[in-house]
Amino acid sequence: MLFLSNFKSTVLLWFLVLATCGNDTKVIANNSPTQDEPKIEVQDKEIVVAANRTKAYLPLLKDKKIAIVANQTSVIFKPDGYTHLVDSLLSLDVDIKQVFAPEHGFRGNFDAGEHVKNSTDTKTGLELISLHGKNRKPTQEQLEGLDLVLFDIQDVGVRFYTYISTLQLVMEACAEKGIPVLVLDRPNPNGHYIDGPTMEAEHTSFLGMTQIPLVYGMTIGEYANMINGEMWLEGDKKADLTVIPLEHWSHDRFYSLPIRPSPNLPNDTSITLYPSLGLFEGTNINAGRGTEFQFQRYGASFLDSTAYDFSYTPKPNFGSKYPKEEGKLCYGKDLSSTKRMNQMTMEYIIDAYTHSVDKSKFFLTSGFTKHAGNDRLQKQIEAGATNAEIKASWQDDIEKFKKIRAKYLLY
Repeated sequence: MLFLSNFKSTVLLWFLVLATCGNDTKVIANNSPTQDEPKIEVQDKEIVVAANRTKAYLPLLKDKKIAIVANQTSVIFKPDGYTHLVDSLLSLDVDIKQVFAPEHGFRGNFDAGEHVKNSTDTKTGLELISLHGKNRKPTQEQLEGLDLVLFDIQDVGVRFYTYISTLQLVMEACAEKGIPVLVLDRPNPNGHYIDGPTMEAEHTSFLGMTQIPLVYGMTIGEYANMINGEMWLEGDKKADLTVIPLEHWSHDRFYSLPIRPSPNLPNDTSITLYPSLGLFEGTNINAGRGTEFQFQRYGASFLDSTAYDFSYTPKPNFGSKYPKEEGKLCYGKDLSSTKRMNQMTMEYIIDAYTHSVDKSKFFLTSGFTKHAGNDRLQKQIEAGATNAEIKASWQDDIEKFKKIRAKYLLY
């Protein structure tokens, strides 16, 4: 179930949508939901994700040959569950030619970073083109004959979570081909704050393609607007972009994902800790992969066993065929009782580094730099900087980003 609070009025939403910074992006206004648009119950109001707002976007698909960028989170919610967007649109005779699948695949069952091959969906017979295999950007040949590309994937609002990179590359390919892009918006469970180091241009990669903070506080629809408005596409191109916004959602509302967005983010706790523990991906520390508490604990065999009263042993499982420290007793911390966080913290990674018996084993420098977005953060940790000192070094960049971000907010 989804739980949201303190909703903004429909009038304010109308105003924000109509005043979307003059960035040439088309945004479909938030109308009251109709009876055939299923709603998701919230605390004192009901939220409608864009995929449910069928009357807002079905006319845009009429008589069009389309491709869909989707995964297991691309669903239309109903009172008794949900239906996958692809299945629903096919039942309405929408002409879907193919599906583009991001990292983890169309069904969300591949490991992080795992190469995914092109295939055919056994249920629908549609061609599945991987955007995490031979190419991460749709080729011009793969877009041939299409009239529109629809993007609908649940994001978690962390820069190195690769779905926003896929979004940017899809927009770029479509801009080059002259094909419109339609984005169906979904809430960001970490959309209530901005924090972390800002990506530096010289360190951009698929883990961060633009100069934004690690936690950027925007929905995927808002971020698409920013990509277009800030001319971040190759060659300073702009996509022909339309965003279908949410109804009855605001950035300060708690949002619980009903479907895990990837194999190693199973629940709210993992999602709230992901901005902080995700940095362990650039180290030799295990962050819960190979357990049922992914991104809810951390540890390693080379941490000082006398400093911790918690230990565990990672083993291969769903989403982690080869976890770090596989089969080894790891000493560390259990964070599974953590409540919703309003900021990211460096306390966990500083703690692990401090108690690393062999500090030469700690960092995977190239990977850590890509996750952090700069080469300073590792040096700060190695020099013994505190959480407060490190976070203070981010603030000027965050304030600059907030001014840019404000132009593209829909909620």
